[in-house]
Amino acid sequence: MVLSNDVLKRLAEHQGLCISIYMPTYSAADGTEVQQNPIRFKNLIKQAETRLGDYDLRHDDVMKLLQPALDLDKEEFWQQQNEGLAILLADGFFEYYQLPSSVDDLVMISDRFYLKPLMPMLTGNGTFYLLTLSQKQIRFMEGDRFSIREVDIEGLPKSMGEALQYDETAQDGQFRISTNKGGTNNSFQHAGSFHGQGSPDRDDIRQDLLQFFHQIDAALHPFLRDKQGPLVLTGVEYLMPIYREANTYQHLLDDSISGNTKILEPEELHTEAWAIVEPHFQQSQQAAIDHYNELSNTGRTSADLQETVSAAFYGRVEQLFVAIGAYQWGTFDPQSNQLQLHTDEEPGDQDLLNVAAIQTILNGGTVYAVDPEQVPNTAPLAAVFRY
Repeated sequence: MVLSNDVLKRLAEHQGLCISIYMPTYSAADGTEVQQNPIRFKNLIKQAETRLGDYDLRHDDVMKLLQPALDLDKEEFWQQQNEGLAILLADGFFEYYQLPSSVDDLVMISDRFYLKPLMPMLTGNGTFYLLTLSQKQIRFMEGDRFSIREVDIEGLPKSMGEALQYDETAQDGQFRISTNKGGTNNSFQHAGSFHGQGSPDRDDIRQDLLQFFHQIDAALHPFLRDKQGPLVLTGVEYLMPIYREANTYQHLLDDSISGNTKILEPEELHTEAWAIVEPHFQQSQQAAIDHYNELSNTGRTSADLQETVSAAFYGRVEQLFVAIGAYQWGTFDPQSNQLQLHTDEEPGDQDLLNVAAIQTILNGGTVYAVDPEQVPNTAPLAAVFRY
């Protein structure tokens, strides 16, 4: 499954006894190092088993919770790893994510999943979309810093011929429109006039393209409606301004990939698209930091743990910066608004940085999981408040 902001929000919404296991992994390309994967995995499972014993569960119930993860422990699974692995378990719930960057060994058991190690992979590495434009082939893809995949969109026309019911001829850019013989009441069709580049009907083909692109935009609208990732166009140059005229998605980027991209493999498209969107994500994060600094003397920012955790629960956090690799152990009671902070992890503790991040996501805020030196005020966390 592809990790995205939507997936992260869905995981954040899950409540109950949640088991989160993280481990670095080796792939088959790493040679004999791959043999460390099952050894490390068994150690972490044993740690989870021991910690679940503190929850007054019978041993059979503990093993039932862990069984979906144990079923992964096969040689072929360990041979097909990336840089890291996240395993999330709960009663009736099991998902795992092969991660494109390494994570530390970690077992967390709480009333929500521990998601902070996943957040850096969506910070500055976020989701973008790619739309390949061609009269004969339309493809829509979703990617991030590490990968790209084609997405099947319901109702998305695959070609101009399909969208406008054209009888396609051999060359891209030239079609024969099928028209009804003897008028609209006659179901027999005959070949009509050619439209295409260089024909007397150039204005007609532009209007046909515009109609085609309106259909594409309409099909994409339900999928993109609540999205914020940048959209990159790719295709021959003359199609770009026509599509922009039809487009209603507000995050369409000005830069595009020009040329006959039908011959490019997804990996090649990904490389070119990431070069376009990476500065966008970097600018977004820097703009958030600048926004924090601009508001630093207005009462709408804080690097205080108590104030920020509380504000996250009550939906006040618009943007949260949280340090990766850092922990703040303790408890927070939203009913009494009381926070207890401990130097070392104690029974019942949670990482309050993860707690603040989860609540920010659940309440529609944005989380930037960054290196500690990138958090404003060099604090473990910092927030911009909505009010």
